[in-house]
Amino acid sequence: MSDLDQFRLDVREWLEANCPAEMREPVRGEDDVCWSGRNWTFKNEAQKQWLERCVAKGYTVPDWPTAYGGAGLSAGEAKILRQEMARINARPPLSSFGIWMLGPALLQFGTEEQKVHYLGQIARGEIRWCQGYSEPGSGSDLVSLQTFGEDKGDHWVVNGQKIWTSYADKCDWIFCLVRTDKTNKYQGISFLLFDMETPGVTTKPIKLISGNSPFCETFFDNVVVPKEQIVGELNRGWDVAKYLLGHEREMISGGGLGDGAPSLGAQMLGSIGANGLGQLDDGLLRAELAQFDVDALAFKAMAERFTDEMKSGKGHPAQPNMMKYAGTELNKRRHELVMAGNGSDALEWESEASKGGAKARNWLRTKANSIEGGTSEVMLNVIAKRILDLPGA
Repeated sequence: MSDLDQFRLDVREWLEANCPAEMREPVRGEDDVCWSGRNWTFKNEAQKQWLERCVAKGYTVPDWPTAYGGAGLSAGEAKILRQEMARINARPPLSSFGIWMLGPALLQFGTEEQKVHYLGQIARGEIRWCQGYSEPGSGSDLVSLQTFGEDKGDHWVVNGQKIWTSYADKCDWIFCLVRTDKTNKYQGISFLLFDMETPGVTTKPIKLISGNSPFCETFFDNVVVPKEQIVGELNRGWDVAKYLLGHEREMISGGGLGDGAPSLGAQMLGSIGANGLGQLDDGLLRAELAQFDVDALAFKAMAERFTDEMKSGKGHPAQPNMMKYAGTELNKRRHELVMAGNGSDALEWESEASKGGAKARNWLRTKANSIEGGTSEVMLNVIAKRILDLPGA
């Protein structure tokens, strides 16, 4: 038996003994997702136990070094862990922008002191992070941002505004792009970290067409940021920002994989009914669902391959753009089909039976997928130039 085969058996045994039954059920709502942080309230004891057990094992960040809270797994071992967790439908023990975005950037650009200080807290779910990138007028053209940090010797004084800051009203810290040199558009931006409870930081939720408010406006009024809370070199924050964006787009593309539930056709049997062969009693919709299931399986295979290539250092820098675009379009299609398969019932907005209009609200929420983390148009431009090597306009 190979070492990896033995590792798989060990992981399988550990999961059976440590993953609570409640944590093997599909995620049904936002409160089923564990974000953790200073002000987090666990939904139940099972959610708390699952996080604590994975933290102790290093499985919230399995491929991070043990010195920073990870399990130090090889790429092959980390892949086996993902497969075994998927096999039992285990929920992620911790969802975190710190894990998905900031952590990889710190591993690449952070000082040893920053890695020791922040990464362990991220791995344990002690800090919930938000991302301060977009500004009014600086979305796709992010390098035009105007939030400014004035050098005051041992600290900066930051003034400005961010927009579309996900969960800013619930987060503990922010990783933020701040202009520190007004004379250089690209090499005048720095990547700063600071506490959201710092005096001068305020947030205002933005209500979306779905009726929910996962995004915020974030305001900085004379916010003091110590000099040691810069990641990377002064005025070279764009290097950190670009690296992090690749991981953000990979994260967003994960929506294309769905929530591990059965095929959409199987989910809709109850609402549409079956014909004599046990198939959905709607031939046109059945064909659309079959095509979607095939495309979803193809996307899953592509994502698995790209992940392996990125982990081994062989991936193309623009692969996250491909994943983000494909995953976004797939997720939007998924929710369009859910709406089509449930007819007028899916449009209901408020009743307990519809869980507060969950289907309609989730469908509306997907409209933002093709904007956040880089618009689909920008993704296609990057793919055209950097992968297909097409000439510019």
